[in-house]
Amino acid sequence: MFVYNFNLNKSKIFKIIFFIIVIILIIFFSISAFKIFSSALSSKSDVDTCLPNEHIANISPENYTNVLKAVHENIDTYIGQSIKFSGYIYRVQDFSSEEFVLARDMIIDSNNQTLVVGFLCKYSQAKNFQDKTWVEITGKITKGNYHGEIPVIEIESIKNIDKPKTEFVYPPDDTYVPTSVLISRN
Repeated sequence: MFVYNFNLNKSKIFKIIFFIIVIILIIFFSISAFKIFSSALSSKSDVDTCLPNEHIANISPENYTNVLKAVHENIDTYIGQSIKFSGYIYRVQDFSSEEFVLARDMIIDSNNQTLVVGFLCKYSQAKNFQDKTWVEITGKITKGNYHGEIPVIEIESIKNIDKPKTEFVYPPDDTYVPTSVLISRN
């Protein structure tokens, strides 16, 4: 029969506990880093596969603010993308005669307070459309400058429409991922 006699002193116990804690921390940080990098890579591939190059992407009231936010945060990713959406003409004093915002009212709280949101658009005949006129446009996303670098829609076609039943939009949803896009194909 063998009897083992372990003689542990305080410095050995401290070294063992310290070693175990270091290993646990290394494992924790490795798993966290893997999750961060794998989600970044998968969201980048989602952008590449969701952007149709030859097709016109439709923006609906349901995905309006998600797309708006994604395009504003990643302008270079979306340059050249053709889009089609509707809204009303909204202007501010410092716009040129060829500029307007194709706007929607975004509900920001439970009291139905709204905020005007939309894309800055350029169109040579923009002065022919009155403020608050509802239109549907088709255009290409370009990069422009209005108090900083922003996406600008170069309008290719525009037509008057009736005020839609769904005129309001809501803030970006919880599933919003900055590098993904929620543009649906035509």
